[in-house]
Amino acid sequence: MRPTLLLVFLLPFLGQLVESRHLIGSPSSISTHDPRLLQAALTFTNSFNNQSNDAFLFKVSTIIKANKQLVAGMLYLMDLEISRTVCHKRDKNNDLSRCDFQPVGPLHQTFLCSSRVWVIVWLHEEKVSFYCTGS
Repeated sequence: MRPTLLLVFLLPFLGQLVESRHLIGSPSSISTHDPRLLQAALTFTNSFNNQSNDAFLFKVSTIIKANKQLVAGMLYLMDLEISRTVCHKRDKNNDLSRCDFQPVGPLHQTFLCSSRVWVIVWLHEEKVSFYCTGS
């Protein structure tokens, strides 16, 4: 059998094999309740708040979808919503878990964000990049 003909014959089976197995190093879905993902989401939120000129802190209101990828550390890829809280940045020692969201009204604000948090445990490093749009 010629190699081209063999490839045409095997191609559908190879596709099923790839779909049925997770390839090492490729992104895979992760539960939006995974503790390590929630820590990565908090890392993103802290980075967002540090770069924002807003007087109030923001926190994650919804994690829409998330993936993780093993790449010389763990890369967390998230699509999420963050919303303005009632906590002021100027107040020191704010614990985001104790900050309520702004009620619907003039101060209510939500952003849709895509974030990448790269956690390199052995270097004690976290690198964050994100893009947000108003909703």
